[in-house]
Formats: sequence, structure tokens, C-alpha cells
Amino acid sequence: MTQSDTSPQDAPQEPTFRESVDIMFNRAVGLLDLSPGLEEKIRVCNATYVVRFGVRLRGKIHTFTGYRAVHSEHMEPVKGGIRYALAVHQDEVEALAALMTYKCALVDAPFGGSKGGLCINPRDWEEHELELITRRFAYELIKRDLINPAQNVPAPDMGTGEREMAWIADQYKRMNTTDINGAACVTGKPTNAGGIQGRTEATGRGVQFALREFFRHPGDVAKANLSGKLDGKRVIVQGLGNVGYHAAKFLSEEDGCKITGIIEHDGSLFDENGLNVEDVRAHIVENGGLTGYAAATFEPQGAKLLEHDCDILIPAALEGVINMTNADRIKAPLIIEAANGPTTSGADEILRKKGCVIIPDMYANAGGVTVSYFEWVKNLSHIRFGRMQRRAEEARHQLLVDELERLDDMLEHRWSMTPDFKEKYLRGADEIELVRSGLDDTMRTAYQAMSKVWNENDDVEDLRTAAYLVSIRKVAASYRAKGL
Repeated sequence: MTQSDTSPQDAPQEPTFRESVDIMFNRAVGLLDLSPGLEEKIRVCNATYVVRFGVRLRGKIHTFTGYRAVHSEHMEPVKGGIRYALAVHQDEVEALAALMTYKCALVDAPFGGSKGGLCINPRDWEEHELELITRRFAYELIKRDLINPAQNVPAPDMGTGEREMAWIADQYKRMNTTDINGAACVTGKPTNAGGIQGRTEATGRGVQFALREFFRHPGDVAKANLSGKLDGKRVIVQGLGNVGYHAAKFLSEEDGCKITGIIEHDGSLFDENGLNVEDVRAHIVENGGLTGYAAATFEPQGAKLLEHDCDILIPAALEGVINMTNADRIKAPLIIEAANGPTTSGADEILRKKGCVIIPDMYANAGGVTVSYFEWVKNLSHIRFGRMQRRAEEARHQLLVDELERLDDMLEHRWSMTPDFKEKYLRGADEIELVRSGLDDTMRTAYQAMSKVWNENDDVEDLRTAAYLVSIRKVAASYRAKGL
């Protein structure tokens, strides 16, 4: 049956995003020996605040609805992005908050899970209007300690970015003028407003590091019916926003992958020889979509490309794009979920039975919260990473280079250093190198924990279950340590 032959009545009944998260949680928790009370405590959302506020715009009062859900306070502060989208609703925000709890536990970021949302289409408003709306939303959350460096720390999400985070941080400081740690009330800020280098690219860079670590495990790679390394692998990316763009850029420029397909809201592009990611991105920025891009095959029905033959599929935009209506036609042997919840629980089951390996969202897109953690620490310490040690490193390295040059002279230049070695070795690590190093280490360690559970337990069929098991065990241990 083709897509056009499937009527809404015939389509399989899909669980909601929140139901999918609960189904996957229940599948994992069934393998653990938790008391029913502790299991329920971990599963449910602690609290959700719903606010409806008015802002005078264009000569009249406009009322907006916003949410901030706190899933778990086993560690504080709680952490999670704020998204701006018309489709935002309470169930979605609570499901995303739950994912944040598990995600933070998986990568050992010392946060509980939270998430926020505002029912708004940012494109409907001018910049100064968006600032008024954002500041009023922030005011409603700040006065209830739902934005606070010690209690609840938002970050960017779909529809928000550095600009909105800078407005929120400034609003917090206006309302808490003596809080010396005020900059830590939100992460994802511009670098000139207390942000950290590498935060913008963090989630996409984390996807790259996740794939690199996966391909360091030949046994895991073989389970996906793949072999070798990343070099030459054919990749299709759904969504060339911040996450998809950076993942595609780094994989193609640094790892030798061929980005054969890109899917956007208005269609898709395909070129079996590989697309130029920078050219496609520039076209999207200038034209608002892929339409009119002449250097590759354009298809208006972009979702069809999800089903095209490739080695790696990266859904990097919306929830539920891989579902029960198209899962059986997905050909990619390896899917890495750069978006939150791109695969429904029904589709997940179909793909597992086909032998498709899915690197789950709670791990794959954890680069954002990992570097947000680094930014939060930077704000609390009030010093840039690398500032204290960089020149000391260079001085120690200079001692070694001086000795090598002395040896070179003694051997009458029969031996010499490799070209560029001196320049590369003498350079001490600055903030961006330290951030990338910390992110790489985090993604490696988390994957190794998941892979160990996956490979050593016959009843763990996939990486998603393994990720939930690792995370839930850590959350349960935290609650037990608190005496609950």
C-alpha cells in the first residue's frame, strides 16, 4: 500500500508523544527491581505551571499561554529548554521534561528534568514584539522561581535561540539585582552575554561524537548490518535547522560522510554524490526553504526521502516523523535521533523487528545539555575556561620543543620534527577546545555505559532500552540516597 492509498481511517492508531515516552519507560522499568512507589515517583511529572498572560501589542491586549513542567527534582537545579511553537501543549512539555530527566542522568549532568513552552509562532511577530512577549513570560516564571540559577535553568529549544536567552537573563537580573550568579539563570546565551564558546554547535557536534563512538564498537556496528568507519557513509538528514546543519556539516567536512539527502518543510534534495551542506544552508537562509535549489534533485513531497536507501538517517527536526505509517518502508539500517521523539513507540517496535539500530534521542542529542552544564559552571565560577592554565600549558610544551630542537642540532639535522608539530603542540587549550574535549568525553562515556547494558543482557533488545535502564538506575539511586 502506498502513502496515497492510506486513509486516516485505515492508519494505525499512534500513541501520543507522552504515551510513547511512558511506553518506553515501562518497557525498561519492567527489567528493574524497583518498588512500585519508587517507580511511580520516577515516572510522574512533579509539577506543571500553566500561565496565561497579556501583552499590549499593535493597539490591543494579546493573551498568550505558556508552560513550565518540572519532571524530577532528584537533583537541582532542574534543566530544560523553552520552545516557541503553536503546537506546544501540556502533555508535550511534560513528556519532554521526562526525557530531560533521563538525558541528564545518562550523561551525568547534575540536573533534574524540566521543559517549557509558549504557544506562539515567532514568525508572526516583529523582534521588538517578541522581546516584550519573552520578557513578560520570563517575568511570570521568575517570580515563581521557575527560572533561577539554583532551581530551574532554561535553555534554547525549537523556535528560540541566543537572542531569547539573553532577554530572559537580562529580565532575571532586573528582578534580582543582587544575585551575583544571575547569569547562570539560563544557558545558551551569546558569548558576549555570559555564554560559552561551542554552545550553538553543541547538539550537532554531540551527534557527530555519538556516531564516532558507535563506529568504535565493531560488534554494535555489525548489529546494524554495517561495517568499517564513518568515512564514505551515505547520510540523509531531516531538518537543516541548527542541529541538523551542524551535524551534517561536521560529518561531511571532518568524517568523510556523504550527505546524500536533506529534507525540509517545503520538500527535499537528493544527490547520490553528496550535497554541499553550506550551499544548501545558504539557500535556505536566503529563500526560506529548499524550493529553487538547482544543484540537486528536488522533491516537493519531502517525507518520501525518509524511505530512501542510505546508511544513516538523522531525523533532526520534528517529533513523530517516523511512525507506524512509514516505519516498514524505512531502509536505513542505522537511525540516530537528533530531534526529541522523532520515532513513535509503535514505529520503534516495527524498526526493532526489522533489525534497524536506533541511537536514541536521550543520548544522541544530549550535546546541548552537556555544554549547557559547562556554561552554567562557567557562570557560577565567573571565569572563562582555559584562562588560568592555557599559558602554563604552552610554557611546559615549550620546554619539550626546546629539547627536541636541541636534539635536532646535536644530530646535525638528520632528524627533525614533523612539519606543523611545533605550532600545533605549543598551542594551549582555550575554551572551545576544552568544551569539545568535555563533550567528546561525555558522549563516549555515556555510549559505553549503554553498549555494555545492551551487549551483556539478553533481555535488552536495543539501545533505547539500555539508555533508559542506565538513566533510571541513576535517578533511583539519587532518590534512595535522599531517603525516599
